[in-house]
Amino acid sequence: MKLRTTTPASNSLRTRFVLVTAAIIFAIATPLQISQTASADKYDDQINALQQAIDAAQSQAAQMAAQAQTLQTAVAQIQSQVTIIQSQIDISQAKYNQLVAQIAATEKKIKDSQDALGVTIANLYVDSSVSPLEIIASSKNISDFLDKQEYRSSVRDQLTAAIARIKTLKTQLDQQKADTQKVLADQQSAKDALIAKEDEQQTLLSKTNNSEATYQQMIGSSLAQIAAAKATQAALRARTTSTGGYTLVDGGSLRDYPWNSSNCPMGGYIGGSWVPYASTKGSDGEGHDGHGYGCRQCVSYVAYRVAKATNVYYDDLGNGGSAAYNLVTKHGWRNLGQTPQPGSVGSLWGVNRAPYSDDYNPGHTAYIEDVSADGSKILVTQYNYDYGTGYGMYSEMWLSANFFNQYAKP
Repeated sequence: MKLRTTTPASNSLRTRFVLVTAAIIFAIATPLQISQTASADKYDDQINALQQAIDAAQSQAAQMAAQAQTLQTAVAQIQSQVTIIQSQIDISQAKYNQLVAQIAATEKKIKDSQDALGVTIANLYVDSSVSPLEIIASSKNISDFLDKQEYRSSVRDQLTAAIARIKTLKTQLDQQKADTQKVLADQQSAKDALIAKEDEQQTLLSKTNNSEATYQQMIGSSLAQIAAAKATQAALRARTTSTGGYTLVDGGSLRDYPWNSSNCPMGGYIGGSWVPYASTKGSDGEGHDGHGYGCRQCVSYVAYRVAKATNVYYDDLGNGGSAAYNLVTKHGWRNLGQTPQPGSVGSLWGVNRAPYSDDYNPGHTAYIEDVSADGSKILVTQYNYDYGTGYGMYSEMWLSANFFNQYAKP
């Protein structure tokens, strides 16, 4: 067996160690440099410009909000909102494009680095095929032998770490791409909001015939309805407080309820008047759910929930304060008085009004999902109880059984 000479073996290992280490540094540093370079490219300039457009539109909207409410300012506010939403969509698109470019560059660099490292690994394998006996024979002393072994182990470890870091970088970029795609999907819903805003502007102009006097008349009517809605919600909160408060279980927008935020946006024209707290669109474009109720209002939800439980849809329940009463008198439900049961409907009469009142202060209604063992608490699901997130929202909460005046069950 022919042994390698001492000097070439030692020099070969040392030289390859230096070359491999340089390759490792190149492989690790270059992808990071790509990311840093890509983050300072044209997309950043585009994003900054779009953000400035958003800031300017928000500033303009704030200035208009401080002005006297006129038809002209109302239209201008809508146009500012359109600008803001569109700029947010464009920012997400720019971020997505930026990340795609970073990923493409990094993937190329990973491939190039892997090809280069592959050659080095192959050369290292040739050295590793030398037996320990050959290395001992070619070594000047034990220290030289240990150095050679250490070089080989160190190179292997650093090669493995380099490749792992490169793959980790790619994984991170892929995850960022997935996250950005999710942002784009979320922003797609903003395009629907753009359409809604454009429809809102067209509706506003058609309702007013571009007349300032007609607009001011609509504003006056809206203010009265807003004041009534706020009074009702304030009374509901006072009732909740006086009966022991509530414990929120869930809230937001119920997916199964057909008249939710996606097809019944908040705010719009109800009966020819602009009402920012009420639901709009709906089945007829006037905020109605197709069954005689305002979509995303308490009675609309209860009628839906009862239909889900009984397969019968009642379209004559009136307002919240009279829902349980009408179920008893019109549809033969049992009057439970003030003793709730799971599967019942509870009604709170209009505040400071006669029982079962269907007047301007409509009260509230909810569906009773469960009752505590001692009968003192009820788990209700409902819409349009303002628990801090605004009007027209879904909520599930525990309330006192004394909250409602009357309960009814099939």
